[in-house]
Amino acid sequence: MVTFRELHYTDAPLLLPNAWDVGSGLAFAAAGFLAVGTTSFGVAASIGLPDGRGATKSATVALAARLCRLSVHVTADIEDGYSDDRTEVAEFVAELAALGVAGINIEDSRDGHLVDPATLAAKVASIKRRTPEIFVNARVDNFWFNELATVEAVLLRASAYSDAGADGIFVPGVTDPEDIRNIAAGIGLPVNVLAHTSLTVAQLGELGVRRVSSGSLPYRAAVDAAVDVVSALRDGKHAPAATSYWEMQSRLNDFAEG
Repeated sequence: MVTFRELHYTDAPLLLPNAWDVGSGLAFAAAGFLAVGTTSFGVAASIGLPDGRGATKSATVALAARLCRLSVHVTADIEDGYSDDRTEVAEFVAELAALGVAGINIEDSRDGHLVDPATLAAKVASIKRRTPEIFVNARVDNFWFNELATVEAVLLRASAYSDAGADGIFVPGVTDPEDIRNIAAGIGLPVNVLAHTSLTVAQLGELGVRRVSSGSLPYRAAVDAAVDVVSALRDGKHAPAATSYWEMQSRLNDFAEG
């Protein structure tokens, strides 16, 4: 089986679907994806909490542990590591690795604002000392929160995280093709962006992107689809086609018995 790291160095970008529960993870695996990530937004929303509040730690661990039973690589979104203590963060990531998690996303923001890049760099260095085999995707949130949202500022932060031992750089929120091209060209690591509304995965690959995450898009689209289904029924329309109850039940039976 190709390693999770190797998936970032193929001819096409790694398209990473992000699961919010076991059912979505099973569906992504059944669709043939080789790796599945968790989504902090989807996990938080599924338990009735806003994203980015540091409240998804236990839910993320529980989900990651279950997803690691699938024959796919699993990477976990751990927000900022759920602690300011680099040693605590490193120990937490080591626990995830012991479950079978192949990678993590860890971000340089808290409560919607950027933190000192030295803070994340220290966490990355501590993680890599403790668990060198795990793929650390360091998230640079300048564009996401529109703070110091320039290519130059992103590259400065990315350089600090690269020097600390990061294996990839995640830049959510960047949408301009030229900015994406310049960021990808200026970073000597695989660059990850969110799925784009106007650029295909192939086009993002042509700009130098090596990983494209779906993020919370599948969760949000699933909620929209659920509302559309019951609205159509209310409006007198026929029920839409969907994967059968029996097919999904079979997946869950196989998972439960595996």
